[in-house]
Amino acid sequence: MSFRLGLLGEVVRMAMDTLRTNKLRSALTVLGVVIGITAIVGMTSLIRGFDESLRNSIKEIGPNTIFVQKFGFTSLGSGRSFTELLKRPNLTIGDADAIAAEAPTVKMVDVWLGGGPGRIIQERIAYRNTRTKPTIVMGSTQNFAAVSFIKLSAGRFFTGAEVLHHRKVVVLGHNPYLTLFPDTDPIGKSVRIGDGRFTVIGVLGKRPNPGFGNAGVDDFVVIPETVYQDQYGIDAVHQQRGTMQNVMIVAVPRDGVSRKAALQDVETVMRIRHGLKLDQPDDFDLVTQDEALKVWDRISSATYLGLVVISSIALMVGGIGVMAIMMISVTERTREIGVRKALGARRREILWQFLIEAACLTLVGGVLGVAIGSGIGILVHYLSGFPISLPWWSFALGLGFSASVGIFFGMVPAVRASRLDPIEALRYE
Repeated sequence: MSFRLGLLGEVVRMAMDTLRTNKLRSALTVLGVVIGITAIVGMTSLIRGFDESLRNSIKEIGPNTIFVQKFGFTSLGSGRSFTELLKRPNLTIGDADAIAAEAPTVKMVDVWLGGGPGRIIQERIAYRNTRTKPTIVMGSTQNFAAVSFIKLSAGRFFTGAEVLHHRKVVVLGHNPYLTLFPDTDPIGKSVRIGDGRFTVIGVLGKRPNPGFGNAGVDDFVVIPETVYQDQYGIDAVHQQRGTMQNVMIVAVPRDGVSRKAALQDVETVMRIRHGLKLDQPDDFDLVTQDEALKVWDRISSATYLGLVVISSIALMVGGIGVMAIMMISVTERTREIGVRKALGARRREILWQFLIEAACLTLVGGVLGVAIGSGIGILVHYLSGFPISLPWWSFALGLGFSASVGIFFGMVPAVRASRLDPIEALRYE
């Protein structure tokens, strides 16, 4: 066993010496492997970070919460054209009021402006000389915290009267609060959001975020929906067609009421509001947690499949390069192989020498790919706050793939080297 380990160590050292003496050739050879592993690690970190953050955000709202949208992923995933969906009427504040008044199974209703599909407003929130990074601005009623199941860490939420009278008050998400008021009580302070001055009346608690760092789900502020309409020119009062207003209605069923019964009530109210006949399909989408997760599962599966295809192409190109370089290496070292065989080296030892050399070559590319892919993910997170996830298995997967590529594509040149006749090899010039 000690003899075999010593032989393995010697073979590894010889392989690394070969790589060091042919730096440029080795670098060009592993370029495809580096690109493939970088794609695997970098994209996996971004997709998994977004996936975990999105799932956590959806689950946090509650399994029975109902979202009413003009259209969303469910309609787009069913194959309907965007032009057809755009002709649907925009949701309005009146729709939300009707659900609250006429759906007996619904406990609470809120309207989110800028919190659903469509145009998302991002502003830098400023306090004195401090500014946040671009932060999502949402408009809602006084029920936002209740329907979102978010607790306040300081202050209070705005009231119905403040919404009705267009009061310029704001409730900060956790991240804007940390940026603007790390050591100061924010309540009562005046901050600038876009062209408006707002008084801070509350701070929302931190929401769980499985991504890298504390970015993502807490990068937002909430203002009254009436003020949002005034400041950003959103019309959530009149039922318009052919435009895309980012208006979403959120309904929470009463305790003890099944989600199915609440969905039926909401659907009935919306169909009456939109004047739909019995044979006409819904011109709105009703989305629940389960449906949202199903749609996202289909999207993420397709994304992962695309990632695998792209990475496989890059790894195949890199593997072909490894095979070509190893074939050249076998030809250049024919006399060396003859000498080793003349001194007693067996076929399997020659085979392992070239296999390990190919594996070392691609493994170096794998290490570089893992480092670059992780760096890309961390850089994207640092610049944009995009949540990322860097699980250990993504590193193991990248290194395992790279070593496997070396062994697979290095097999042909290794077998060729092991089958060389020692006498003919020694005669080779």
